[in-house]
Formats: sequence, C-alpha cells, structure tokens
Amino acid sequence: MPVATLTLSSKNYSSWSLRGWLLAQFAGLSFSEVMVPPDDEGARRELLLLAPSILVPCLRHEGATIWNTVAIAEYLNELFPKAGLWPADRVARAHARAVCGEMNSGFANLRSALPMNLKGLFPKHKIWAGAKPDIERIVEIWSDCLGRYGGPFLFGKKRGAADAIFAPVATRFQTYDVALPADCAAYRDLILSMPEMQAWIAEAKQEPAEIELLDMDF
Repeated sequence: MPVATLTLSSKNYSSWSLRGWLLAQFAGLSFSEVMVPPDDEGARRELLLLAPSILVPCLRHEGATIWNTVAIAEYLNELFPKAGLWPADRVARAHARAVCGEMNSGFANLRSALPMNLKGLFPKHKIWAGAKPDIERIVEIWSDCLGRYGGPFLFGKKRGAADAIFAPVATRFQTYDVALPADCAAYRDLILSMPEMQAWIAEAKQEPAEIELLDMDF
C-alpha cells in the first residue's frame, strides 16, 4: 500500500493539482489520491483565485506535509535523486529552478484570463491585453530552454520538474487556441501527448462537478 497521499482538488480546473500529481509521477513515488469534495469552500476559493495562499496539492509522506509545488519538487528530488527532476548540470539546474519559481509566483493575468479548463475548447479565443505579456514571457522561456538545451523537453531529453510546472500552461494554450511559434507548439503537443497527461485529461473529462465562473468563454 502507498505510504504517501496527495490531496488534489479538481482535475479539470486545478493547475496546481496537476503540477503536484505530475511531479509525483515523474519521481516514481507510490501514492494514493485524496480528492477534496467539490463543494469544499477552501478549494473553490483557490480555484477562483480568491484565496490568499494555495494549499492544494498537499503531499503527505512519512511525517512530512508539503503543499507548495516547488517545495514538493525539492522534496521528491531528495527522495528520488535518480529520477532527475532537476538537471544534473549546476547552471542548468539553477536555470530550471529560476523558471519554475517564476511560474510558481507570477503570471497572474494569464491565470485569471485563461483558467485551466480541460473540458473546454474555445477556438479563436480573444486574448485580452493583460494576458499577452504573460504569454509572450512563457514563449520566451520555452524557446530559450528548447534552444539552449536541445529539447524535446525544456531541459533536454528527459522530462523534469520544469515540464511538470509548465504542463498546465500547455493545456491553457490548447483550450484557448493560443497561437505559438513552431518550437513552442511542438513542445505543447509533446506535453499533452505524455501518457500521464492523457490519463489525467481523461479523468478530468469525467469529473461531474463544474464551476460556472470557470466555464465562461470570457
């Protein structure tokens, strides 16, 4: 039986839950999922970006409780160093941590304008001015990493923490039909085609609960 649990909220709407889940999958941690009830007020506030802090996902393992996705990545890297969540090279590792930290704490306009919604598909969606700088910055990060480390993942041939952290952005770009340069479009498609992502998306589409404010085409 798994000795770890990972608390998740919505698989359809929660980008943070997806990040934590992918990190655990990439690390090879055996864990059981604990789903927060869909009517939980705290989880709803987090999904609507109304909470002061994000407490889901939450990994519990052998007395440790970790609820920040970058902290989860660091914890899992200590447990499973051979999984290669961070690059082996010191400079590349620092770069990966920097872009993950930027994703973890920034891009508020992208989060609010293009909320994760795996059931949704909005062709030719109008991207408001506030979200454009965030999209441009993510494209810059992706193109730089892919060019610098040779792809197909952000830091080379092996997927790692950065790919888990940026995976929800790939879903947003597909959901809202965001135009991307060829290298970034190929990376988006690669992330979405991973077996773990396909499994998560399939379960998200079976999720009965819907949050009307996140289902709007606005």
